[in-house]
Amino acid sequence: MSVVGFDLGNESCIVAVARQRGIDVVLNEESKRETPAIVCFGDKQRFIGTAGAASSTMNPKNSVSQIKRLLGRKYSDPELQRDIAAFPFRVSEGPDGFPLVHARYLGEERVFTPTQLMAMVLSNLKGIAESNLNTAVVDCCIGIPVYFTDLQRRAVLDAATIAGLCPLRLFHETTATALAYGIYKTDLPENDQLNVAFVDVGHASMQVCIAGYKKGQLKILSHAYDRSLGGRDFDEVLFKHFAAKFKDEYKIDVYQNARACIRLRVACEKLKKVLSANPESPMHIECLMDEKDVRGFIKREEFEKISAPILERVKGPLEKALAEAGLTTENVHFVEVVGSGSRVPAIIKILTDFFGKEPRRTMNASECVARGCALECAILSPTFKVREFQVNDGFPFSIAMSWKPDSQNGDNQQTVVFPKGNPLPSVKALTFYRSNTFQVDVTYVDTGDLQISPKISTYTMLEEEEVEVPVAATTEPPKDSAKMETDDAPNEAASGTDVNMQEAKAPADAAADGAENGAPNSEEKSVPMETDAKVEPSKKKVKKTNVPVAELVYGALGTTELQKAVEKEYEMALQDRVMEETKDKKNAVESYVYDMRNKLYDKYNDFVTAEDKEAFIAKLQEVEDWLYEDGEDETKGVYVAKLEELKKVGGPIEPRYKEWMDRGPSIDQLAYCINSFRDAALSKDPKFDHIEMEEKQKVINQCSEAEVWLREKIQQQDALPKHANPVLLSSDLKKKAETVDRFCKPIMMKPKPAPKPQTPPQTPPTETPAGGAQTPEQQPQGAEAAGEASEGGASESTGEQMETDKPEGTEAA
Repeated sequence: MSVVGFDLGNESCIVAVARQRGIDVVLNEESKRETPAIVCFGDKQRFIGTAGAASSTMNPKNSVSQIKRLLGRKYSDPELQRDIAAFPFRVSEGPDGFPLVHARYLGEERVFTPTQLMAMVLSNLKGIAESNLNTAVVDCCIGIPVYFTDLQRRAVLDAATIAGLCPLRLFHETTATALAYGIYKTDLPENDQLNVAFVDVGHASMQVCIAGYKKGQLKILSHAYDRSLGGRDFDEVLFKHFAAKFKDEYKIDVYQNARACIRLRVACEKLKKVLSANPESPMHIECLMDEKDVRGFIKREEFEKISAPILERVKGPLEKALAEAGLTTENVHFVEVVGSGSRVPAIIKILTDFFGKEPRRTMNASECVARGCALECAILSPTFKVREFQVNDGFPFSIAMSWKPDSQNGDNQQTVVFPKGNPLPSVKALTFYRSNTFQVDVTYVDTGDLQISPKISTYTMLEEEEVEVPVAATTEPPKDSAKMETDDAPNEAASGTDVNMQEAKAPADAAADGAENGAPNSEEKSVPMETDAKVEPSKKKVKKTNVPVAELVYGALGTTELQKAVEKEYEMALQDRVMEETKDKKNAVESYVYDMRNKLYDKYNDFVTAEDKEAFIAKLQEVEDWLYEDGEDETKGVYVAKLEELKKVGGPIEPRYKEWMDRGPSIDQLAYCINSFRDAALSKDPKFDHIEMEEKQKVINQCSEAEVWLREKIQQQDALPKHANPVLLSSDLKKKAETVDRFCKPIMMKPKPAPKPQTPPQTPPTETPAGGAQTPEQQPQGAEAAGEASEGGASESTGEQMETDKPEGTEAA
């Protein structure tokens, strides 16, 4: 089972995996820890992640970034409209009112939903994790912003499904940060609560979370956020500043050139980072637009002045988080700052002034969310044993249900099912008393956020049907029978409210199973009868039946649409794979041409005739020209055939060189083998005396035969030029050495025979005093004799004297 955490950032993504030794952030194909969240569409394939970032500058109109901002939002959303104005790619409104992204792919105009684009990013991250773990990745935990609505959360789940992932949980980014902070703490208090404020200033948003810690647990006390306050907003301020400046000084309008906009935004982001550590910074961009080089300069004071409207909004989420947590700044013990946009010195100053304490940076600002998600996945996974640590998260919005009364007359009734801060995840059961099909609407209430659409979904519920079942007659009701529900219970409920809500503690099926097994069940109602009654009584049993449930989630993908999206992603991934394989084969042909040509002039020069060398070099040049002309855009099969054509000519040359290099060591190895065994057979060393002379002669004959074979082969090979095919192969030399070794080794390594054991003379038993008992002086001699017997040979359990290999007449000590 895979244990992976994904941090889906607006600008970049991070993948963390759980291993036996802890949590690791894995590297992508460029050995970087962060992967750009960008998809670039080409004429033949997609480029995702690092490849997409490399292609985006040259192909800005077909490079889609900041996909997270598009997910699950209406096209008419004012915030989305401000984002779209800065995007280099085209976004339009779809039939359902949600955005569609336009890009040119495979030579034609295509449209993609934000969910499809997010699935492409997740597929790339999944590939990074799989290449690192060398196993399939399915189960995972994905980090999401706390302000994501139900529709946005569903969009992430749909994107994961399209990418072939199965998220065990969608984890709030701030909660993931809090988990990564607290699970390794060994000094958390047992009684008093340690309150820590986490301020996450990311690329596009700011999130604040206050968490309370005790030993072995954390509880999220409050959430607050600003969806449009992040590092990119400071980049935008600098972008507008320099765009206006360059228009005045250099008479160029970067807004008219998508590529110039991207280059200037990249330069502004670098400038912001420099200003984080320096009081001033210059800017220089070569050939930004109209073949003009531009220069700029700005001080930190000026940067903070033009950023004042953004900085003024930082306190809002801080004040809201404190108020909802019911704390004061004195009750917050530590302030942790994370996120890529938190490095702006002005933000740190605001946090210091607000909390009255210096914010800390004890965590990796970019990787803490991914690490927390991987930890949560490990906690949910049965394959890892994680330190006991309880995470009590809360939902940031209130969710209510509304319905019409049974009479269908009157105003809708509404009840808040999940209040703000409700534990997450949680389940509640509602019982409705209805005689026909009815509709229940699920909505957000009191969000305080105008950007959140109140409607979530619409459902129908379970219908109860009463049936009569016969039972055997009894003289008295069972003692364990539950109290019978009266027929007017629905009317009593309707007098106040016609719905009963309670926490769901066990599935309904469990209660039914208990009744069938003889356990008391509150749904069964027993009625006492007369003992002399002739008619079998009946009891009423509430039978629950499923009625068709019509689910309507506003804006979400249907089952059919989701399946089509999965199939489209598979087709595009297959096209990408084919193009990558084609590219690899083309590169193989190009590499062979360059490599072989260099070797022909160098180490292969003596192993090919002058005529063949000249013809082969001409052939290589012809293929090189073809690669950059007619062969620039060919299929995989064409490149494979072209490479095989070249290898037919160059194939014999390389083995000649390789054989020449390997032949010397192989000859030395065989000669050493022959001489070693022959010297041993002719040796007068006593350790070989036990080997019969006939056997030694066999070894000598075998060595002489191999030596003759080697001498003849060497003479034949020396008579040939280097460019001729060799007659003495290193593989033949190794086989001959193995043959000699296999024949001679068993003979020369034959072990000596074991010496024959000798029986010592029997000694008469000595008399012992007091009924045969040995004296104390005799006991040590017996013990030592027994010890010698143990060393000399095998003894029998009857205690008889042992045979040893000592010479006769030797006294025992």
